[in-house]
Amino acid sequence: MDPNSNQNQYPGYVSPGIQAQGPVVSQQEAGQMVKSNPNSTQNMLKIAEIRDGIAIMADGTYRAVIWCKAINFDLMSQSEQEAVEFSYQGFLNSLYFPIQIFIHSERVNLSDYVQKLDRLKSEHENMLLSMLMDDYIDFIEQLASQTNIMDKDFYVVIPFFPGPEMKKNITTGSRNFITGLGGLLGKNDNKVVINEADLEAAKNELRNRVQATLQGLLQCGVTATPLATQELIELYYNTYNPDTAVNQPLIAIDSLTSDVIEKGEGQAPKPNMQGGY
Repeated sequence: MDPNSNQNQYPGYVSPGIQAQGPVVSQQEAGQMVKSNPNSTQNMLKIAEIRDGIAIMADGTYRAVIWCKAINFDLMSQSEQEAVEFSYQGFLNSLYFPIQIFIHSERVNLSDYVQKLDRLKSEHENMLLSMLMDDYIDFIEQLASQTNIMDKDFYVVIPFFPGPEMKKNITTGSRNFITGLGGLLGKNDNKVVINEADLEAAKNELRNRVQATLQGLLQCGVTATPLATQELIELYYNTYNPDTAVNQPLIAIDSLTSDVIEKGEGQAPKPNMQGGY
């Protein structure tokens, strides 16, 4: 267990002494980098890119996140509780890498549930049943307005820190990664450049660590599954935007499209001007 895990507020936490950078680019694109706005909010994030189910941090390290299904420990018998505790102890002792246990509390939005009840009520012809559903809908609306109904999710964050040889291949343009706390106050125009071979090696190592963690959790009776790219993006979005995420959930990244405007040939018609041009 990582002894500093209880101080981390976000999955994939990076110490404040590490400078925040921009997105990951290939070495071919490094020479064509355009300076970004130093006052951008993105420069304050510790995440450079999320791809292939892993988060690439701004300091060149990597994170994989596993979602865990909670078990009701209090309802187990004493022998079952002892079995879970011994299995959990063996799981922690078998780890050769640090982990972070992250608990995410999120406010539940009941508006969709209320709309579903209204739709079901309109489909019933029984007046008595409709009146009962009206009372139940009023109860749900009052409960949601008076209290915060929270939902908890449990995650295990698995890090991978590149070795000295891999760190030599990670560059940020004109400066190195670790520049102290003063680097956070300066302008950050650099981007993280990671060798594709080192990235593939990091993904393989993370894959092995994820499998080892899944097997250890399964021995404790905890069902777990690694987060895909979309799920990982939603987790970070909900973590950094707890209030906005309730009313504005993040849509699928693959469905995001935008119109492409290209410059045509000749001159565009101007019907309001004399001659039409």
